[in-house]
Amino acid sequence: MKRKIISLLLAITLLALPLLTATSCDLLGGGKNNGDGELKEGQVKVVFYHTMGEALRTVLDKYIVEFNKLYPDIIIEHKQVGGYDDVREQIKTEITVGDQPNLAYCYPDHVAAYNIAYAVKPLDELISSTKVITRADGTTETLGLTQAQIDDFIDAFYAEGAVYGDGKMYTLPMSKSTEVLYYNKTFFDANGLVPPTTWDEMEVLCEKLLELDPDCIPFGYDSEGNFFITMCEQLGTPYTSATGDLFLFDNAENRAFVEKFRSWYEKGYFETGELSGVSYTSGLFTKAPAEEGNCYMCIGSSGGANHQKPKNDDGTYKFEVGITSIPQVDPSNPKVISQGPSLCIFDKADPAEVEATWLFAKFLTTNVDFQAEFSMTSGYMPVLESVKDHPVYAAELEAANGKEGLTLLTAKVALEQANAYYTSPAFNGSSTARDQVGLLMQQALPLTAEKDGDVAAKIKALFEDAIYKCKYDAGLQ
Repeated sequence: MKRKIISLLLAITLLALPLLTATSCDLLGGGKNNGDGELKEGQVKVVFYHTMGEALRTVLDKYIVEFNKLYPDIIIEHKQVGGYDDVREQIKTEITVGDQPNLAYCYPDHVAAYNIAYAVKPLDELISSTKVITRADGTTETLGLTQAQIDDFIDAFYAEGAVYGDGKMYTLPMSKSTEVLYYNKTFFDANGLVPPTTWDEMEVLCEKLLELDPDCIPFGYDSEGNFFITMCEQLGTPYTSATGDLFLFDNAENRAFVEKFRSWYEKGYFETGELSGVSYTSGLFTKAPAEEGNCYMCIGSSGGANHQKPKNDDGTYKFEVGITSIPQVDPSNPKVISQGPSLCIFDKADPAEVEATWLFAKFLTTNVDFQAEFSMTSGYMPVLESVKDHPVYAAELEAANGKEGLTLLTAKVALEQANAYYTSPAFNGSSTARDQVGLLMQQALPLTAEKDGDVAAKIKALFEDAIYKCKYDAGLQ
């Protein structure tokens, strides 16, 4: 009860804090002081927080020039703020004094945290706006999104913007990754093996790989949390909800799949990132078959393809890498996780700031040239269906291979499974749920009857403990 009261007081305190104010002006129609010096009459500053390294910042700067040809009075100031968690923590702090940026990289969990103070601008009115904007070159555009622009977004990426339980849209997708199955194509081809399409096929394949190489680890799964959540999606079992009972994952069906994979782990079929001791199982996958602890398959992020390249010290390759979709419970109804940053706009007192920020966010997310170049540079997926028809991007995808072209080969597979993506509900506490089910997997998989006794009872206790910790962190316990 004490935690519930503290959480309520924190929310009330945050709501009471003033947001940064600015002088009122129409879009591009007035000037203001943004705290960093005077802007010229008619200029509006947009501050953008992200995690881009140097190569991606170069791409961004190139397209800011293109944006400013259309909107020269929108001044874009962007800043790399460490990693995603660093962006979240800095903005949470800045919200308390009304000094948050206009635009930021975000994950759904971040937005849920920011919205304790109602700091994020709902996008619904902006998306549906029919207001006509005249650009510097004399051309015009509708402030909102056209139906064609909405339809061009990969459906699940766009739908992620409305996973908060209140029916409102809070984000636009910026750049996405997913999970794919990397496999040793050289070894598979030499032994007449094919990558699995189902978990049943994976089980048979693991047995076969251990017959061929008794010292190997058949496959690795980087993220224990993703493993758990993806199985919930594939099986259609409850995980979390943004409304009502928030934490739903303690049920017989989920305990059964954890026990199933625990038995696989006991048989030596797979390792996970944390349990392997290498953080990411790419460290096992990139070993040659003759090396101790080698792994023939790895389920990992499409955004981490460069880490899956099995290079020797002299730059040659130990083997060719193949890439395919992860195994499914039901291939006719595939489910694969969607990750990677979206963009959220922070509410401001000055509508000119909000509209200017929206125009820039819209430019980054709907500009096919930018999305293509950003994807080729980052290794992440574009968020628009039409990017795969972009002449340069299409040519790069066609030439992709399992060696130097691995990054784009990964993107090609990721785009081909666009109908499979899912996102989980987002609420204040959803990040705790992800952490807890990941920890649950780490604790459950190594259990054995020989050393732990009643394994089923131990797994049930782990589920109960995870639910308790989720509720405690959310102030519900």
